[in-house]
Amino acid sequence: MAAANSNGRSMESRVGRSNQRYNSKGERLVAGVVPLTEDKGHVMLIQSTRRKGWVLPKGGWETDEECHEAAAREAWEEAGILVQIDYDLGDIQELSPRKKNSSSSSSPSKGSSKDSKDGKDSGKYKQRSLYRFYEVTVTSEEPDWPERDKRERKWFTFAEAKEMLKDRPELQTALERSTMKR
Repeated sequence: MAAANSNGRSMESRVGRSNQRYNSKGERLVAGVVPLTEDKGHVMLIQSTRRKGWVLPKGGWETDEECHEAAAREAWEEAGILVQIDYDLGDIQELSPRKKNSSSSSSPSKGSSKDSKDGKDSGKYKQRSLYRFYEVTVTSEEPDWPERDKRERKWFTFAEAKEMLKDRPELQTALERSTMKR
């Protein structure tokens, strides 16, 4: 049994992808939160462990949980916050640039290459993950949490957060869909 804190929450982050959900297109399903203060004036971002910079708390949606449960779990593991889920912000597609050689050596795709919902030329991108974000109100910031030694957490205004997320359009979209004060 994993160690738990005074809230009865696990002090160990889930690791690995053996229970990870994927959709029929092979996209990894990711749950995340846009954690806001009660007055919706600030959003909490956390430091990424894989890339430089700040991100929203998010992670894999696993087979033994509902999507909103995965989002709340990730908020706890990565940011040490307890949250109240307010809104489902919907699905957000993460697209990553294709490697330079793969598009020239592969056969042309069927249909128009401009077939993504936002009109971008999807032939230049490969699908990686499908995100489902929830707007949440932070009800408690705990002093000790599973990834405390790996991550810093910090509150930002909308303008500051939008700038911090400039290299992550899928995270910016989640922020923009929220009811946070601009």
